[in-house]
Amino acid sequence: MILQLYSLIIMSLDFCFMVCKAFVMWACIFYRTLFPAELKSISGKIVLITGAGRGIGREVALQFAQLGCTIVCWDINLEAAQETATEVEAIGGKASAFHCDVSQQKDVELKAKLVKNVVPHIDIIINNAGIMPCHPFLSHSIQEIDRCIDINVKGCIWVVREFLPGMIERKQGHLVSMSSIAGAMGCENVVPYSASKFAVRGMMEALTEEMRRDSRNLDIKCTTICPFVVDTGLCQRPRVKFPSFLRVTNVKDAASIIVRAVRRGDTLVFMPEYVYYFWLLIKILPSRVYDYVVDFFDTGLEPHDE
Repeated sequence: MILQLYSLIIMSLDFCFMVCKAFVMWACIFYRTLFPAELKSISGKIVLITGAGRGIGREVALQFAQLGCTIVCWDINLEAAQETATEVEAIGGKASAFHCDVSQQKDVELKAKLVKNVVPHIDIIINNAGIMPCHPFLSHSIQEIDRCIDINVKGCIWVVREFLPGMIERKQGHLVSMSSIAGAMGCENVVPYSASKFAVRGMMEALTEEMRRDSRNLDIKCTTICPFVVDTGLCQRPRVKFPSFLRVTNVKDAASIIVRAVRRGDTLVFMPEYVYYFWLLIKILPSRVYDYVVDFFDTGLEPHDE
């Protein structure tokens, strides 16, 4: 009886301590939200970007280069990757370009070996390559669904699998993967895409936990980016009832958010960034209330051909 009482007291004290510490940590995070810490320098880092041939990938490459990073451009379109590398060099940066189909594990493995002959290691990975077929679920072909999963999900896995061992050996690195608002809440007309982006967010969350709990004291950050709509042409027919609130993000601003997230070591970032708090709020609502709020904002994607 005495032992049971003692155990109950200890458990109660531990719980109270946990609650107090969690509150203090939350307060510190809230303070840093209002008054962000100085961004860390990433000069000299080597950044590998998939889907670097255009859009966000190209702009991210340019912004990292402006901060003193060496850029490795991967794209299924070699000419586009080379154009990005040329633009990086035009602003005084260092860059190399490779053709890579991230959906093919053997191609990723081969190109990773070639990269290791050009640069000593990779410090930061930006998993940006992706596709977004947009039409009703039953009109997606089997081939289209396979391609969506192969590029959006397996592509991230194959790239991380090749370069994570080097990061673990050096005990530092940063993994960034593009998810989507459709990877945080269901969205009509993009069911396979939404499934793939939920998978990416799950993968990154699991990797974060695995790196955090590793006994080797690793300093490997994992960042997941969840854009609403970025003006890249991927989302051709967005439906937005309140554009002043859920605005379309231009490519330069999107790239700036990604670079800033890396420099701050953020774990989960939405675009626009304040959508994160809106998402947290609506996810705790009962399903009927959640549906009402979603219907009120009437935001989604109209079907279109690629």
